[in-house]
Amino acid sequence: MRSAIVLLLIALPLPVVAQNSQWVLVQSTLTWHITHPVHEVDGTSHDAKGKGNCSAAGCDFLIAVPLKTFDSGDSNRDLHMMQTVRGAQFPMVIVRTHLPQSALDAATIDTDLEIQFAGQTVHYDHVPLNRTAHGTDVEITGTVPATCSDFKIDRPSFLMVPIHNEIPVTVDATWRPM
Repeated sequence: MRSAIVLLLIALPLPVVAQNSQWVLVQSTLTWHITHPVHEVDGTSHDAKGKGNCSAAGCDFLIAVPLKTFDSGDSNRDLHMMQTVRGAQFPMVIVRTHLPQSALDAATIDTDLEIQFAGQTVHYDHVPLNRTAHGTDVEITGTVPATCSDFKIDRPSFLMVPIHNEIPVTVDATWRPM
């Protein structure tokens, strides 16, 4: 479930671009969040890789995050997360999106995401992401509203009580033109 936040991993890059341009993900912080009645936990990865290609037909972005790079501060919890989301069989979270170039002009980008995680592919429609330019770099921030049930993940329990279904993933990703 923490890895579901990884999906989000993934939260996606959507910078303002010129036609026929390429982008690379240069910095990322992806954090999944789980809630249980007695505690809350975050797991963070800084190891996402990503590329984007833009042409007159629009912009396509791909991001990949290894599940093993998410750290909750408890190695036992992280190992259990890997088992829960079948990380040995599906070790990566993959995120894809396609946008028309005209969608990249606003401070808030409304995007559709396709996320592959835990052996499932899920589509999230109309995920709002914030875009901030820093010179030629573009920072994308937002939250992917992932849930355990979206990815058919059995919710882990603590003291016989399962975690909440919601496992939002916050994204902070900086993209640079190549």
